[in-house]
Amino acid sequence: MLVNYLADMMVKPGKSPVFNHPQDYGLDYEDVTFSASDRVTLSGWLIKGGTDKVIIQSHFGVQCSRAGYTPKDKGLITLWQTDISFLNQAKYLVNAGYSVLMYDFRNHGKSETGTCPWISWGSEESKDVIAAVEFITTHPDLKDSKVGLLSICMGAGSTTYAYGIENGLQNYKNIKALIAVQPLLYPDFVQAMGVPGFLAKRVNNLNTNRTGFNLNTTSFLPNVNSITVPTMVIQNTNDPWTNLDFVKQYYNALTVEKEMLWLDLAKQRAAAYDYIGKSPEKILDFFGKYLD
Repeated sequence: MLVNYLADMMVKPGKSPVFNHPQDYGLDYEDVTFSASDRVTLSGWLIKGGTDKVIIQSHFGVQCSRAGYTPKDKGLITLWQTDISFLNQAKYLVNAGYSVLMYDFRNHGKSETGTCPWISWGSEESKDVIAAVEFITTHPDLKDSKVGLLSICMGAGSTTYAYGIENGLQNYKNIKALIAVQPLLYPDFVQAMGVPGFLAKRVNNLNTNRTGFNLNTTSFLPNVNSITVPTMVIQNTNDPWTNLDFVKQYYNALTVEKEMLWLDLAKQRAAAYDYIGKSPEKILDFFGKYLD
């Protein structure tokens, strides 16, 4: 039972409701859908600001949707005590003249179940990032806009994978900047949670059978040097569920203009997710430098 519980916590969908909406923030938007290369239909909001620059947000995995995170119905382990609304950053981005595409990854929110019905920590979800960029690139009102990527945790991993694959993000010259928030590998998360080795092995065996690949040995780190746009990496130094050495490796592997933003926040991983919605200055400065 414990093995199943831990395995589900890592890869099982169904814990990511879309719990609020743009109209609650006075934002003009439309519901949109678009398809990934494997025909999985993704749902999102296109929040309307200016037509010359767009931010595409890719959220973190398992317990999150385009709307953010809510602790409701999360069981024994909660990331944060209150709702973390990603519409906070949508609001300040729109006020700064950006349109914003917020979408649900496959197996999350209101998007369809993927061809793999489990969460893959970025390798399958990379198709969704590419689909989101393609949606903006072919949108009649936004096809000439500059694009910035705000990619959070699994979103950062998915985006990095998407830069390293054939016909991936390297082909989109309209992408001008990336902010990668707390990139994380599956084995680092398992180890940081203190799961004993014998138990972690059983959990990984179960999830390997589910997903068809070994999450312990699948990494987006080799794809970091394929990123072609200026990149800011954001990380809470007090995050107890990560490996800070890996974050440094990620940053050091970047071969583009780059910035590292170390945060001194509460000793909770989700503190940085809360931060990005409430502290716009660094994010607006970075995107403004490359998209304005």
